[in-house]
Amino acid sequence: MITHLKFASVPTKDQDGAIAFWTQKMGFRVLTDQPMGPGKRWVELGIPGAQTRIVLFTPEGQEDRVGTFFNGSFSCADAEHAYTQLSARGVAFEGPPQKQPWGTFVTFKDPDGNSFVLSSE
Repeated sequence: MITHLKFASVPTKDQDGAIAFWTQKMGFRVLTDQPMGPGKRWVELGIPGAQTRIVLFTPEGQEDRVGTFFNGSFSCADAEHAYTQLSARGVAFEGPPQKQPWGTFVTFKDPDGNSFVLSSE
């Protein structure tokens, strides 16, 4: 049966810029970067310590998804500490961390304008 989510797709207009952001600022690593048709590449990034990957690819006809909200959440041990570290690396946040009864979260953006939640318990 199902064992885990293999990857989630992050739509992007500029794969090279997205690779730089996710590797240099977020600390992910490139697992696959290969041609996928004329002018397209399939790029998979690994999250340190996790099985789940993200894919930097926008399928034909879905270009309107670039710059939208990512319907998922990244997890970390301490959202406030991550916010401080990532802010120092130049990651753009929509505001400071917010504490809720279920945990603390903060929302950041990638260079394409996609928004992501980063949360901790």
